[in-house]
Amino acid sequence: MQTSTTSPADAPPPVRTGGPLDRFFRITERGSTYSREIRGGLATFFTMAYILVLNPIILGSAEDKFGNQLDATQLATATALVAAVMTVIMGVGGNLPLALAAGLGINAVVAFQVAPQMSWDDAMGLIVLEGLLICVLVMTGLREAVMHAIPQPLKQAISVGIGLFIAFIGFVDAGFVTRIPDAANTTVPVQLGTGTLTGWPMLVFCVGVLVTIVLLARKVKGAILISIVMMTVLAVAINEIADVKSWGVTSPSLPDKPVASPDFGLLGDFSLFGSFGEVSVLTVVLLVFTLILSDFFDTMGTVVGVTAEAGLLDERGQVPGLGRVLLIDGAAAVAGGASSSSSSTTYIESAAGVGEGARTGFASLVTGGLFALALFLTPVLTIVPLQAASPALVAVGFLMMTQVKHIDWDRYELAVPAFLTIVVMPFTYSITNGIGAGFIAYVVIKAFLGKAREVHWLLWGTAALFAVYFAIDPLEQVLGIK
Repeated sequence: MQTSTTSPADAPPPVRTGGPLDRFFRITERGSTYSREIRGGLATFFTMAYILVLNPIILGSAEDKFGNQLDATQLATATALVAAVMTVIMGVGGNLPLALAAGLGINAVVAFQVAPQMSWDDAMGLIVLEGLLICVLVMTGLREAVMHAIPQPLKQAISVGIGLFIAFIGFVDAGFVTRIPDAANTTVPVQLGTGTLTGWPMLVFCVGVLVTIVLLARKVKGAILISIVMMTVLAVAINEIADVKSWGVTSPSLPDKPVASPDFGLLGDFSLFGSFGEVSVLTVVLLVFTLILSDFFDTMGTVVGVTAEAGLLDERGQVPGLGRVLLIDGAAAVAGGASSSSSSTTYIESAAGVGEGARTGFASLVTGGLFALALFLTPVLTIVPLQAASPALVAVGFLMMTQVKHIDWDRYELAVPAFLTIVVMPFTYSITNGIGAGFIAYVVIKAFLGKAREVHWLLWGTAALFAVYFAIDPLEQVLGIK
């Protein structure tokens, strides 16, 4: 047996810990304290708590193929429950200061693209399938292959396009932008308000946009949540004085009781394979692929960015326990679909907690505990009108659009596909259409430049699927299906 030549004096001093909990979460080892972790957990919660308001509004304002809508109170409960459970699991299993909740962007895909083609049960079943496939990708190691298949400018363009799409939804939901009833006989398909901006609700929205952007410009922590709270208070005050009837889906009327028992009516309300009976197999494949793309790459960027900010990357620049983190994120997507609250994913707002000193999963326990407390506050959460919450969608759209600066606009072989990805999403009200346009353009341009070998085979296959997707109507006519 070989003995060590290092003397006790040469050995590094032992790290003192404060007990089993400290050792489990490695709080002292990572240079943190309980107070920092608690502050970090609070900061993360208050910067992402807006999802408890926005998710019920985005999903609850949409209709499925049969005209059904999800209950806002049940959606608020499901959103809080999944966020609480999965954030705690991330804290314990991943030991990183990361929080999870229903993903903005993904819920827009579900609400405005997936649900109109099938029932809500079927749409949420697709979310469960997406989460299961992400778990399989993680466990088989295929995530690297998928990551390398799509060029970085297209990933960034997808984020920008979704941002514009979300902002557009915010303007439409607030009534700032409206469809023109007889658009065929006019020069434009949409207009400002009803031709002009009128009414108290529109005032709330416009003030909300200004307040949100000012708070963001001043780098106020929790800017989006603060704006929602301020505009909701303003809306409640206006409603009490003027008794406004035109708020839309949600009226800012004070509830009789601010606290109520959670309504878990949406849990387990999904059909895993029901979508195959509503749309073609090709459409199902493309929809699931779109969901995976939105979820998977956002998570990778968020996890790496937040852990790098916390100084937790190892000597090779890798995230500690990345496999476990991604597996938990995939499980969160499954949980989101199974609860009808849409796919849950890791939030970039976790960086707010890191900024307050959080370095371990203990901060996630604090954040998860606050989401659990929110389960009993759904009567308060559901009084927020669209006009008070929609400014947050505009702000999130801006934040997502900042990725556009990383695209090299001088390289047309990358810039043109990125451009098509960005503009087609809001212009066609479809995230899938934007991704498909970008992928096809990228493959075609590369092929005609003699660089076909630079395109990953997975991207070739996906572009071919999108080509069939866009040409589905003439193909069905040729094949005699119609």
